[in-house]
Amino acid sequence: MSLIKKNNKINPAASAPFVTAVIVAAGNSTRMDGVNKQFLLIDGVPVLVRTLWAFSNCGLINEIIIAAREEDIPRMYSMLRDYQILKVSDIVKGGSTRQESVLNAVKRSSPASEFLAIHDGARPLVTEKIIEETVKTAFKTGAAATGVKVKDTVKIVNSQNIITSTPDRNFLWAVHTPQVFDRKMYLSALDGVPDCSLFTDDCKLMEEYGAEVVMVEGSYENIKITTPEDIDVAEAIVYRRESNA
Repeated sequence: MSLIKKNNKINPAASAPFVTAVIVAAGNSTRMDGVNKQFLLIDGVPVLVRTLWAFSNCGLINEIIIAAREEDIPRMYSMLRDYQILKVSDIVKGGSTRQESVLNAVKRSSPASEFLAIHDGARPLVTEKIIEETVKTAFKTGAAATGVKVKDTVKIVNSQNIITSTPDRNFLWAVHTPQVFDRKMYLSALDGVPDCSLFTDDCKLMEEYGAEVVMVEGSYENIKITTPEDIDVAEAIVYRRESNA
């Protein structure tokens, strides 16, 4: 299989709203012993490149902006050239928090941008189908996120690790990215919700703002690369996908 994707698709629906994908890749990778997970290889391809492939090849995505650590930006530009990823319009310096990183990217988005598709750079196995379904849902509702239903029974415990309750699993989801929002609503939430810089998830921002976020069922394969073991899992998933292609 060629490591270079050449089919960076243009939006096939001229009447569709303009969507900016914000790829958050500014973390410190503390659980990777300081090794930047964006540059780790999955079957020979960097994590970030696999993420960018999915968004570049989704026809509903018009532009991509990456928020990254300042010291990583030159290397990322080199990867864009090497892998011919054409939809990335800018790479911006990330902030000290996730929300600040996203805002830095949003500020550099096209004036035509109407929706933001916010995604973790470290979720490289997201598919074009998941991106498209989440974006289309946001077009209808203003706010949507992908995720999966929780398989395990979840317990709530107190500070002494004693179980205090068992929530109904039928109503529990593990939220993933992309999370897609109307751009104006998202910026209004940033202005109107106090202490939003502490949130680790953009859905939380919209919840506090009072917006209803619709969940879109995604895939258990849309894992986040957090620890070294996740690379082994990701490679197994990629191998199975390629074997079934």
